[in-house]
Amino acid sequence: MTVLSPRPDLWTLDSGVLHLNHGSYGAVPRRTQEVMAGLRVEMDANPMVWFRTVADRLTASRRELAAYLQVDPAGFALVPNASAGVTVALATLPIPAGSRIVLTDHAYGAVRYAAERYARERGAEVVNVHIPLEADDDTVVALIADQLDNASVLIVDQITSGTAKVFPIEGLVAAAHERGVPVVVDGAHAPALIDAPAAAGADFWTGNFHKWPAAPRATAGLVVAERWRSASMPLIVSWSEYDERMPERFDMQGTYDYVPWIAAPESLRVLAELDWPTRRPQLTSLVEEGARILAKALGTGIAEVAHPPATMRLVELPSSVDLSGGDALKMRISRELNAEITFTGFEERKFIRLSAHAYNSLDDYQKLSERLPRVLG
Repeated sequence: MTVLSPRPDLWTLDSGVLHLNHGSYGAVPRRTQEVMAGLRVEMDANPMVWFRTVADRLTASRRELAAYLQVDPAGFALVPNASAGVTVALATLPIPAGSRIVLTDHAYGAVRYAAERYARERGAEVVNVHIPLEADDDTVVALIADQLDNASVLIVDQITSGTAKVFPIEGLVAAAHERGVPVVVDGAHAPALIDAPAAAGADFWTGNFHKWPAAPRATAGLVVAERWRSASMPLIVSWSEYDERMPERFDMQGTYDYVPWIAAPESLRVLAELDWPTRRPQLTSLVEEGARILAKALGTGIAEVAHPPATMRLVELPSSVDLSGGDALKMRISRELNAEITFTGFEERKFIRLSAHAYNSLDDYQKLSERLPRVLG
């Protein structure tokens, strides 16, 4: 296999900073930024013409993004982020009083808050299923299936954000549908990490393009099964609400900034030129080696996670590290070490979640391992 070199030249990232947290906000390639800049110039040269003609561009972009995911374009809508996609799903599904909204203790915070909001409004109960990090696929399915009695919906991560674990979506969808329970898949991290991530038969699937596909932020997709399409509505009521079908009714949200949605396919072309199918397994090797180097420097280890995703790993933090100050430690590391990382926690354990993308090299992780111990004490 050809060994591909890092390509930081394709981004405009500050070369003096160690960028090791692509999984949070992504990073937009230079070429996509240039496309966005051109679109903004055009938009502000004549806003009237822009908004009269933007629908056709949105349609073209949406179809290209749907093709990338290998999904039916008639059931694919653009949304600002995966949290918005989950919220659309919860607004669409019948959630009777006394029923259960089932999710796991790996669920993303905003998704959990959305579940709690709809549970309060409809008199339902939120059930959190505990899934150990080391649980294999059969165990994950069994633990969740055991909690689906009287459930009105199962919300499950495809790749967990805080714990970097891949869930067995096909098995979970089969178990839930066998019991008549609709499934909402939070695939925030799945595009570009899982091939055809929305092909697992869920009622609703949503994923971010701004993470691993490196598209502009506020670009995400929502895939809706045919039975729910007529009832699925955008979160903003706009002129196209009642005149258009799914997915067109999601396109025009008034004076929304459509530039990121239109420019997003350019990032897919950058990934293609990076030979992403070859590069992705090499990034897996890179982040694993980087995690080993950092764990050794900290005197800890790499978390044992069953089915970790291709480009993220958890490194244990020393028990003495205090994360109670919120973002204070991350801000100090950013300021003093010129490094961008993120911390997560699970079962009273504390981790650094490392990422790898095409702009990273092993030297990034080596430098972090040299600098970080002095800040952590």
